[in-house]
Amino acid sequence: MSRLFVFLLLSVTAHAEVIEADLLIVGGNESGCAAAVQAARLGVKRIVLVNDIDWLGGQFSAEGVGCPDEWTTVNGRRVNFPRSGIYSEVINRIRAHNSQTYGLPAPGNAYCGTETIEPAAAAKIFEELVKPYVYAGVLRIERGWQPVQVQVEKNAVTSVTFHRSDLSDKSDRSDLTIRAKLTLDSSDWGDVIRLSGAKYGAGADLKSRFAEASAPATYDDADQQEMNPLSWCLVLREAGKNSAIPKPATYDLRSFAQLDKTPPWVDSDMSAGIYSQSGWSVYTHRRLVDRWHNDLAAGTEATFLNWPVQDYPLCQLPQRVVDALEKTAPGSSKKNIVHLTPAQRQIIFDDAKQHALSMLYHLQTAVHDRVGDFPQTFRYMRLTTEFGTPDLLPPKPYVREGLRLEALYMLREQDIRAETREPKWAKVLVPDGVFGFQFNIDFHPTRRRFIDANHNGPWLYVQTPSRGWHTDTDRAMFPLRGLVPVQINGLLGCSKNIGVSSIVQSALRLHGQMMHVGQASATLAWLCLRDGLQPRAAAASQKHWREIQLRLVRGSGGPGVLIWPWQDLPTDALHFEAANMLAVRGIWQADADSVSFGADQLMTRRELARVLARVVRAQPNTPQWVMISAPRFTDVVQDDADRAAIESLCSWGIETKDKTFNPDTKADWGTLYRWSLALKLPANRGLLAKDTAQRPLTRADAVIQLWNMLRKHGEWLNEDDAWLQPDNDHDEDERKDLDDPLPFDSNNNNVPDRLEYLP
Repeated sequence: MSRLFVFLLLSVTAHAEVIEADLLIVGGNESGCAAAVQAARLGVKRIVLVNDIDWLGGQFSAEGVGCPDEWTTVNGRRVNFPRSGIYSEVINRIRAHNSQTYGLPAPGNAYCGTETIEPAAAAKIFEELVKPYVYAGVLRIERGWQPVQVQVEKNAVTSVTFHRSDLSDKSDRSDLTIRAKLTLDSSDWGDVIRLSGAKYGAGADLKSRFAEASAPATYDDADQQEMNPLSWCLVLREAGKNSAIPKPATYDLRSFAQLDKTPPWVDSDMSAGIYSQSGWSVYTHRRLVDRWHNDLAAGTEATFLNWPVQDYPLCQLPQRVVDALEKTAPGSSKKNIVHLTPAQRQIIFDDAKQHALSMLYHLQTAVHDRVGDFPQTFRYMRLTTEFGTPDLLPPKPYVREGLRLEALYMLREQDIRAETREPKWAKVLVPDGVFGFQFNIDFHPTRRRFIDANHNGPWLYVQTPSRGWHTDTDRAMFPLRGLVPVQINGLLGCSKNIGVSSIVQSALRLHGQMMHVGQASATLAWLCLRDGLQPRAAAASQKHWREIQLRLVRGSGGPGVLIWPWQDLPTDALHFEAANMLAVRGIWQADADSVSFGADQLMTRRELARVLARVVRAQPNTPQWVMISAPRFTDVVQDDADRAAIESLCSWGIETKDKTFNPDTKADWGTLYRWSLALKLPANRGLLAKDTAQRPLTRADAVIQLWNMLRKHGEWLNEDDAWLQPDNDHDEDERKDLDDPLPFDSNNNNVPDRLEYLP
């Protein structure tokens, strides 16, 4: 019994329960589950995960989004962004399930993604993911609870109280209170953050807030309700017979005119690759199982609908919704959905469901009549029964945007916005990055326009010029600071409830990204619990940054997390840790014109000198840069970008009387050994062995050796947390630290001042 997690249960009343925990996670979506697994693997002993429904898995399962977006662009071609961390484990489990069920790992042949999973199977995968930790007694899962109160004592969240989330059961008035040392808010709408009194944002940010190019200057009739819309996804299975649904009460064919210009189905196996235009149709868009092209059994065909005309904008609401909301409380129809009660949100959800079903009805009737009869017609597809809901719809909407925590740093549009259509490296690559990401600024239609004066009648979606699809971004990292509230303790952001602007949230909301958020937030929580720290203290310490980053990269019972977003750095590569750790420090500088690390690329003497000089400068007791007025070498000219590094290395110990440096000659293992030894770095003697000394030095070889040297020799770490105080400007770049993504980099070039020569 002593080895198991024993929860202290205090009977308060016949219908009240209090649970003591170290870590409370509110929300059982993909982010919350990743947080629970990571915390358990790291050794947190008392974890409670509270979910508002039975199903775990969020987007994968309960929201019905079984074809995750993963794409990025490399050399003009759409490919998947690299998978890592617990997310890669889930994808492997999905592929294993599909292989066992259908005989192949990716049976969907979908337009939008390579991987697909049916909702009930996804829910089972997440149950299996958390099961070992439930059985071990370190994780307790409570289902069917909605947060209603957050207790804050001495500026710290100390407990959360829940009521039953089944709004239809008036007889169950049970309470559940969790008292925890730390709480992660992974709920759909950030209810714990809101109820705690922590600062947050919801809806569009004005240009005056972050100076974002795409932000509105003022609010109009959409006001602060405008958000990325929600969608009620429809999961359909092959029926082989007429399965048209009854006509929904709100249906009007004029709302779905866009579908009359779109192919409902095309005959494509998507062998030309994702987003190949030959496969574009409503049906193939996110097909889950393609039995026709995969020669699978009849009845196995499945798809799900997540089409723009199906989206439900959260502003400019239909009059029937306005009236219903106003009956609950005057003024509620003008509130952002984040500020509504669960019962009020349900009014919006019910109308969104009717809108989604109306689209299905249109496909099964008007579109079917237009294009004629064929086996893949929507008329012969039925709503799946696997959700177990009375209306056969997912228990939750697909939520693209929710509450945004006011965090120690707020990632904004200009930090990630690209200048070209080909993603390269973001203007800002934060030093406290906890995972890498790239996805376009991607707003589905955020507004509606009613066709006539009847605001209970048909409407069309509206996409504004500044809030649209496919606004290009570069590869970036999410900062540790973005998980931490600016002014309240005992609380961390999780899922979409993190430090980003509304614009950035449209690019940071995918399945994998949210699992990385959960994994990072849990790692920060683990460190805080272990050391008795509040999250702001950990976020202020470079020492703690580095420990959290290392723990994420190394993984804990699973693959590591990709922090620096290289395209070609698999998690099982021997140099994975070293390449991530040197890059996030600014010691290794990525090639400006390539998103690849290039493990087998040979190092030149110039490149080796550049990175070796930064390793020296990263040490606690470091020599000053040395560069005399006239160039020391005839082949390293006055304005050579690497002149300071090369000449400083020579002054620091690399003795040479040669007048040339031969900077573009290839370096070998012996070069690295001799230079390191001269600089008093702990070089590996194996570099000078007879069979290796003249071996060309690859990038993979170099980062492994240099990272080992830095770890053995130690590095300088800023231990003064004054830089994170209000009105402080550590690097004197006229940008306050709480508004500075690069607080130790005065020229904001993603290289800390300590590591570069500044004349």
